[in-house]
Amino acid sequence: MSEAKKIVIVGAGWAGLAATYHLAKQGYRVTLLEAAPYPGGLVAGWKTPGGRSVEGGIHGFWYPYQNIFSLVKQLNLDPFTPFTRSSQYSPAGLEVDSPIFQNEPRLPTPLGTFLYPRFRRLPFIDRLSALPLLYSLIDFDNSPQAWRRYDKVTARELFKQFGVSARLYKDAFEPMLLVGLFAPGEQCSAAATLGMLYYFILAHQPDFDVVWCRGTVGEMIFQPWIEQIEKVGGKVLTNKRVDDLLLDETGKASGVVCGEEVFEADGVIFAVSVSGMKKIVSSSKVLQNYAEFRDLTNLGGIDVLATRLWFDRKVDVPLPSNACFGFDPTTGWTFFDLNTLHDEYKDEPASVIEADFYHANQLLAMTDEQIIAKVHKDLTTCVNEFGYAKVIDYSVIRVRQGVTHFAPGSYQYLLKGKTSIPNLYMSGDWIITSHGSWSQEKAYVTGLEAANLVIEQFGIGNKANIIPVEPDEPHIQLMRSINTNVRNWVQNFLPDFWLP
Repeated sequence: MSEAKKIVIVGAGWAGLAATYHLAKQGYRVTLLEAAPYPGGLVAGWKTPGGRSVEGGIHGFWYPYQNIFSLVKQLNLDPFTPFTRSSQYSPAGLEVDSPIFQNEPRLPTPLGTFLYPRFRRLPFIDRLSALPLLYSLIDFDNSPQAWRRYDKVTARELFKQFGVSARLYKDAFEPMLLVGLFAPGEQCSAAATLGMLYYFILAHQPDFDVVWCRGTVGEMIFQPWIEQIEKVGGKVLTNKRVDDLLLDETGKASGVVCGEEVFEADGVIFAVSVSGMKKIVSSSKVLQNYAEFRDLTNLGGIDVLATRLWFDRKVDVPLPSNACFGFDPTTGWTFFDLNTLHDEYKDEPASVIEADFYHANQLLAMTDEQIIAKVHKDLTTCVNEFGYAKVIDYSVIRVRQGVTHFAPGSYQYLLKGKTSIPNLYMSGDWIITSHGSWSQEKAYVTGLEAANLVIEQFGIGNKANIIPVEPDEPHIQLMRSINTNVRNWVQNFLPDFWLP
């Protein structure tokens, strides 16, 4: 019997853990390397010196996250809250609150998303101005051709082109971008915008429904998951920063270099963020020889500011999850009532609030005290009772380049699962995949896809079963089919006539 193949995986987030777990179960000798002192990346959690739980931002788990929900069931975990309602605030106060969409009568998409939220100030005529935008959602089918067609256009240009009213853009679509793609519309790819909006909101009525982890993801999911990985033979090593890759005489990866250590490999999977991958490339003499890795310098990240505030009294927060816009010109933020969401704070006599800011570059230079004063002021604007509460403890976490920036024109530089190095594979929430998912689900799915590429290469083990996204509703399928036929007919007569 031949010796088991050695697979080295770099990055212990959703993608890296997914690939490690599946390959270890298939009999591979898997070593997972994580640069940080703890697995998980931005979604991990840890304890303050005073023993309080914190994390680099709260992450929701949306209705379409069927692969993650399946994993949690396999692990016999129960980490999630029930589905929760959410609301949106501006400096003027409450703007809209949403129902749990799966509890409402099912309407053909996108009617439910259009009709069921309770807008407090947005006139109906402004909401009607979104209807022409439906064509772009039909036209954007997540194919490489559709990505190339829309990627070099900004989201703001897209909404303007399809006649979205200024107020609808300002009060609805841009707030979604600020907390969904983490940047203002003029800095977001129209392709990424359509993909994100369709997956999270518009494909099916329940898609916007969300559950939350009842503690940090690190404690509730990653720690028990890593225990299972180790039980099936996988190794998870922290404080291992990758510097380079070794190639053999045939051009295949033969090892991963971490300082003075070398981890031998028959196959390698990178499962790190864009910013993490750029750091590896900057130190790797091997990867710098490949244009696809050098081109990663064209990609960027977005700064995140995560704060947690402990108050001296209980404040009644109407809904546990809330998105906010209009407080700073290019920054979106969210706040969460952890007394409702997290088991640890369920019986706390006073409020514990998480407030996370995205595209927060102008905030990171502020002192902790200045940041907390701003957060307290903004919370009071949303919920007046916070003005009578005093902050008695807090945590401030700055994450530079923490999330992927899907900027206009970025698609051409994103990597696929397969690379020019035959046994080097990629995974993560920024990798090109036909699956259609986004964020944590996409990272997890691409980790499984990378594991399947390893299995395909060596012919050892069974591939992971990946649950596809729910099919388009019949009327959407019909309209997409008609649109494709018309587009193909036009292309036959005028090939390459229009600027894509």
